Amino acid sequence: MDAAGTATTSARTRVAWVDVAKGFCIIMVVMMHSTLGVEKAVGANGWMNYVVEFARPFRMPDFFMIAGLFLSARITAPLRLYVDRKILHFAYFYVLWLTIQFVLKAPEFASDYGWDGALLFYLKSFVEPFGTLWFIYHLAIFFAVTRLVHGRVPAWLVWLVAAGLEIAHIDTGSMLIDEFASRFVYFYTGFILADAIFRFADRADRHLLFGVGYLAAWGVLNAACVFGGISKLPVVSLGLGFAGAVAVCTFSVLLAKTLVSRPLTYLGANSIVVYLAFFLPMVVTRTVLLKLGLITDIGTISLLVTAAGVIGPVILYEFTRRTGWGTFLFVRPAWARIDQPWRREPGQKAAIAPAE
Repeated sequence: MDAAGTATTSARTRVAWVDVAKGFCIIMVVMMHSTLGVEKAVGANGWMNYVVEFARPFRMPDFFMIAGLFLSARITAPLRLYVDRKILHFAYFYVLWLTIQFVLKAPEFASDYGWDGALLFYLKSFVEPFGTLWFIYHLAIFFAVTRLVHGRVPAWLVWLVAAGLEIAHIDTGSMLIDEFASRFVYFYTGFILADAIFRFADRADRHLLFGVGYLAAWGVLNAACVFGGISKLPVVSLGLGFAGAVAVCTFSVLLAKTLVSRPLTYLGANSIVVYLAFFLPMVVTRTVLLKLGLITDIGTISLLVTAAGVIGPVILYEFTRRTGWGTFLFVRPAWARIDQPWRREPGQKAAIAPAE
């Protein structure tokens, strides 16, 4: 489980399929929240529920595994730079969008807990991740933990402990603890097995039948476990998580050469944009559609809400990018950095991408 030597492979392979995979996964994430929100509001399930349940075993494992793929090239970076790019980067967006969500939901929280209780809830969210923002909260933690153990604890031992935590299905009621226990193994696997993952992707790219055959076999197995009620069992969940993550990578490799991949590539390159901002267009669209009552099919409503949750943040991001207004929503400003961007070497450009 040696993580060395992945930088060259990573740089060569990323453009081909990684953003496609991230784009696919962010759609799956928005679809889950949109569908479950609609179904909760109407008190019944629609046909989209089958898609959401099918994706449950691999949806977040793949996201975290991909997040770890390129870490080997940066794990030994100067500490100040590492903390800025891998920890404070996500902390900035978490605090910003946590505050935005609380401002929008303040009247609701105040009616439930009182204004003092709402403020206390906000402060607690700096320790216990809030709502849909838990993903970027845990990314910062995963990057920090991996840096701390790298070179100090054998990789195989870290992996075994991480796998054991997932298999244990820890349920303390704390999202901070429970999600770390169930997700860190995928992030760490992406880090230490990046070369193997890229080699598998290269093989699927060179041998179409191999890739299609793997997807077909995995699809049958995943469906059988999910709808057979065993996908959440210890060990089974871990196996399905890895198998599904590899399946998404394989699917993305095969899709990357087609025109269909273009919107997914865009979404993948800006996945954090969608993740941060999808909640508002999702809630607004769901509320409007349910109140109008023009569409009664629950699955169709869920699909439309999903589309709004994906497209809405893209429109907002492009508006900020093209006008320069509100760019701080998706691009971390210089004052929120500690890597001294104003003292860059000659010819070194500042990062303008919203995130990795």
